[in-house]
Amino acid sequence: MVTLTVYIDVLLILNIYVNYFLLRTTAALTHSPLKTLRCIAASFYGSLFSLMILAPKLPLPVTLTIKFAAAVTIVIAAFGLRSPMRTACSTGAFFTANFLFAGGIYAVYSWLKPSFMHFSNSYFYIDFSLLILLIVTAALYGAVCLLKRFSDKELPHDSRVVIRSGNRTIGLDGLADTGNALGDCFTGRPGMICAREDIGCISARMRLIPCSTVSDSGIMPVFRPDEVIVINTATGEKKPVDVMIGLGDTGGKAIYNPKIVRF
Repeated sequence: MVTLTVYIDVLLILNIYVNYFLLRTTAALTHSPLKTLRCIAASFYGSLFSLMILAPKLPLPVTLTIKFAAAVTIVIAAFGLRSPMRTACSTGAFFTANFLFAGGIYAVYSWLKPSFMHFSNSYFYIDFSLLILLIVTAALYGAVCLLKRFSDKELPHDSRVVIRSGNRTIGLDGLADTGNALGDCFTGRPGMICAREDIGCISARMRLIPCSTVSDSGIMPVFRPDEVIVINTATGEKKPVDVMIGLGDTGGKAIYNPKIVRF
């Protein structure tokens, strides 16, 4: 019988990394803003549940209950306590990411029975190079982003956009435009375009990014606000989004790609 020594530090570091990847995937799937420090803190909190691998074999209902409680609280820790619908949506996306990743890991475990892997109470421990884990999770995250790019579809709707920077807040009529492909090449965040005269009073820390239209190309000043909320005026639904604000000629509206408000 092959035995595997489980090192607590490796176990926690492994799960912090995996949780970080899963939360980033959840944020990408739900188009939700996720600050790096909150993501790291939630990943560390979530890694503590991995210690269940050291516990005696638990009944399946108990394991599932703990997993569900862990998922909900990890999502709340990462994204904050929001509306029940938003929390349920994010939790569902987090579960989906978990099932895809853990399912792949368990498939390898069941097929190969490798001596460097241990699976118990739905948690796993892998005693191999973190570089391999980095490559695998990066590839999976890239696949998710690619799938999301082709699957994201949302019909435009009437909206109101609230933008806050520091203690200054403005509200603008929103315009969903599928032709708006503005994005920050450094962070990957999508762009929302507003008129300079509307946004100039709250903007700060501007920088320039390349942009293009059907007839021209150039550079656009952008900044990252503290908070942007898109409100669907038909339903009253509010959606916080993680975007860069660019300054352009918009006719007094906040122009954004409808993908960013997909729930």
